[in-house]
Amino acid sequence: MASTTAGSTVDSIGNGPVSRSSSSRKGSSKSGRIKKTKTVIDGFVILVLLVGAAAVLGFYPGARDWAVGSLSLGWIPATLWAAAVAATLRYNPRWTLTYWRRLTAAAVVAALAIGVLSAIVGSYGPFIDINLGGEWGQWVGGTSYLLAGAKLAAILGVSLLVLWPRRVGVVYYRGLAKLAYLLQLAVMYLYQGTLIVSRYLGRTWRKLRYAAYHKRKMVSMAAAAAGQAPVSVADDEQADIWGSTATVPEPIPGAAAKSPLPVARTSVGGWQLPPTSSLTPPDAHHAPEAALQQMARLVETTLGDHGVRVEVTGIKAGPRIVQFGLVPGWVTRRGGDESGLERSRVKVQSILTREKDMALALKTPYLRVEAPVPGEALVGLEVPNPSPSKVHLLEVMDSKPFSNVASKGGLPIAMGQDTAGGAVALDLAALPHILIAGATGAGKSVLINSIVASFLWTKTPDQLRIIMVDPKRVELTPFNGIPHLVAPVIVDADQVTGALRGLIREMMGRYKLMEESGVRNIDGYNQRSPDKMPYLVLIVDELADLMMVGGFEIEQQLVRLAQLGRATGIHLVLATQRPSVNVVTGLLKANIAARAAFAVASQVDSRVILDAVGAEKLMGKGDMLLLDKESPKARRVQGTLVYDEEIEQVVQFWVNQQGPPLPVINLDENDEEE
Repeated sequence: MASTTAGSTVDSIGNGPVSRSSSSRKGSSKSGRIKKTKTVIDGFVILVLLVGAAAVLGFYPGARDWAVGSLSLGWIPATLWAAAVAATLRYNPRWTLTYWRRLTAAAVVAALAIGVLSAIVGSYGPFIDINLGGEWGQWVGGTSYLLAGAKLAAILGVSLLVLWPRRVGVVYYRGLAKLAYLLQLAVMYLYQGTLIVSRYLGRTWRKLRYAAYHKRKMVSMAAAAAGQAPVSVADDEQADIWGSTATVPEPIPGAAAKSPLPVARTSVGGWQLPPTSSLTPPDAHHAPEAALQQMARLVETTLGDHGVRVEVTGIKAGPRIVQFGLVPGWVTRRGGDESGLERSRVKVQSILTREKDMALALKTPYLRVEAPVPGEALVGLEVPNPSPSKVHLLEVMDSKPFSNVASKGGLPIAMGQDTAGGAVALDLAALPHILIAGATGAGKSVLINSIVASFLWTKTPDQLRIIMVDPKRVELTPFNGIPHLVAPVIVDADQVTGALRGLIREMMGRYKLMEESGVRNIDGYNQRSPDKMPYLVLIVDELADLMMVGGFEIEQQLVRLAQLGRATGIHLVLATQRPSVNVVTGLLKANIAARAAFAVASQVDSRVILDAVGAEKLMGKGDMLLLDKESPKARRVQGTLVYDEEIEQVVQFWVNQQGPPLPVINLDENDEEE
């Protein structure tokens, strides 16, 4: 029987106490000797195997060819992985279950190495005619770098997802989502860049065609003036931008030497109209259909989430605004059965109350709801165009509405384009006056320049005379020198009162002439009398400064002109950047029905201009609400853009032209007899 004491043991035979430390040292030394013996034996076995394999490869060419053809240098990673697996099975077989991911990952790394070697063709010894990965490596990779990369990437991705699904799976999904988003951005930017390049190339090509056409025309005119055979111009090029195929008029002797610009329009009363080649060619409007359809579905979904069922039935894409036509859906009435037989339309007010929700979903603050759209049973939703474009003056002047007004002998104004992309042109003689208001930088001065440019390209000085008032001294002064002006641009507010008095005297004198002729308006007088009356247009750039200086007297004179000036051919174009009740008075608004409201700061300013809200939601830069007699409600229009270079060219054209003398219109302070 064994007895124990502290730190020692007694064996069962009675040999006495034996120390624990000595027994453990004996056991460890014994196991160490066993491991060393196994290692030596394993090393000897491996050496024998390597020597045997080398001998077989050396003495048997078929075996060598098979080894080189099957894996070539790929035997190195394959042998290393096989040795690691064999060592694990030899010394600790349980590791094959514990670390199976590592062994599998090592196999994947070996396969990837073989695939990389398969893309390399050998350059020495037996590897000259075969790649370094062999035939087996050809299945993993391949000699095509693109195909090999795709295969190896697929093997690596699938292996990582199988070995570590929780860690790698989330990264995969996020990476794929980001990759899809990046591809979407790349396609979108590529599309936008293509549009920009195509617009630029198209505009440049049109400019070159216009320049070449007018150059050939000038050569033909010079040849005709010299008595030579004129240079022929193609029929399709002879048609100018107005759509007419009239022949080129004979030049006035000496006129070509005085005017540097080519003459491309017909002669009216001895005056030559400026050519349209100096205007910027129009840009092509491209609205991405996919983006518009996506926005339409987003509007339906957003309103549907709040219980408001609508259907987008029409999409009108303008230069800067897209209008979605919303048709209210059907809802089951309270108390109705489940079959929905008793149904009612969604109330329009429920759509209007969700305006902020739609603005949040579409990610834009510039959202306007028009209910209903004039002439249609729709609720109009106006949002910014994802691909906005500019509206050039030539694009509107080349339209049918503008040509119709010009052909009837009126005063055409190129206003811009509506939400559907249609040209908007007005006849100032039929309005007969217009009031323009809006905040600073919204586009009032550009619209005034467009109005003046429309007159200069369609009317000669014997048909139209202009009086300009510019207290700011910089907006209208570039027009000084043109023969259309009755007097130089008035820049001093103190001189406006005298000019208005002279204009009233001119108006009363015209009434006397029409009374003697027995006619009612200027059109009837011009048909009967050989002495034609030109139209008179008063353009005021800043009405607030005049009202501040003249006050009630200025208002009284403008109201009198607005009341009585239409029959005598006198029309007003008034603009102000401060739409307050002190400037735009009720009496003045009552006599000026046509209004153009640009972006303003508050609903109060919008009510002063239009007697309705909406102008506070405009985007600026030419975006306006136009109210005229053609529509009971204000319609949204993108104003035309006129560049300073175009204004300089047309002013230079008229300044360099010498025409017949014009009748004198005296606006000075004279006595009543004069």
